[in-house]
Amino acid sequence: MAVRKLKPVTPGQRHKIIGAFDTVTTDTPEKSLLRPIKKTGGRNNTGKMTMRYIGGGHKRKYRVIDFKRDKDGIPAKVQSVQYDPNRTARIALLVYADGEKRYILAPNGLREGQTVISGDSVAPEVGNALPLAKIPLGTIVHNIELQPGQGGVMARSAGSYAQLTSREGRYVIVKLPSGESRMVLTACRATVGTVGNTDHALERSGKAGRSRWLGRRPRVRGVAMNPVDHPMGGGEGRSSGGHPRSRKGVLAKGYKTRAKKKASNKYIVERRKK
Repeated sequence: MAVRKLKPVTPGQRHKIIGAFDTVTTDTPEKSLLRPIKKTGGRNNTGKMTMRYIGGGHKRKYRVIDFKRDKDGIPAKVQSVQYDPNRTARIALLVYADGEKRYILAPNGLREGQTVISGDSVAPEVGNALPLAKIPLGTIVHNIELQPGQGGVMARSAGSYAQLTSREGRYVIVKLPSGESRMVLTACRATVGTVGNTDHALERSGKAGRSRWLGRRPRVRGVAMNPVDHPMGGGEGRSSGGHPRSRKGVLAKGYKTRAKKKASNKYIVERRKK
């Protein structure tokens, strides 16, 4: 996976860096795995704007992704690797031996024609899904469950991965992308490998219009507002705005917002890096 830097023939292309689609093998999605998506424009059921800076964007269909990987013991062949407009990672279309088709997150190195499988006694190879109890320590994994059978919820974006560091009884300790180390039940499943499209973080839109295509409206800085609109607004000339905080007054840049008595705190072995 790589990125493409375009020649500056227009102002919009001068700073534009986009991902290369060299791993994508088809641009036609599997019709049986598509679902409609309705855009809200940031409005709730009464029409009131509850989330700002949302609206417009290209029309999309949702691709149903198999995060559970619960079809055990049946090998599946990778028919194609596809672009998904709803996520940063690429997705792979699997065709199982019994004819069923499912989408999964495409790990780094997974190619068209390869075979993957899930289950308790499968080899810990790229694309295979198995319980954390069966994965060797030090292995790189993604799409990790927090509860057995729930489906993967951690390390799912482009380039993400976690590493198994140790085992303690019913739990394994997993080092997450944020730097946090956390205990996860050994019965929970994970997929071996790193999520693909690792160069996504290097992309630059190059112009405001690309953000509009993604459904993102212009975001106004707090210091550019009036005092009535934002705690950091107002002042003569280009004033700094005082202590960084949100529109509702919640401090930013260092102020911890995690609940002190949150139930999952006992599973965190080491906090994420600042």
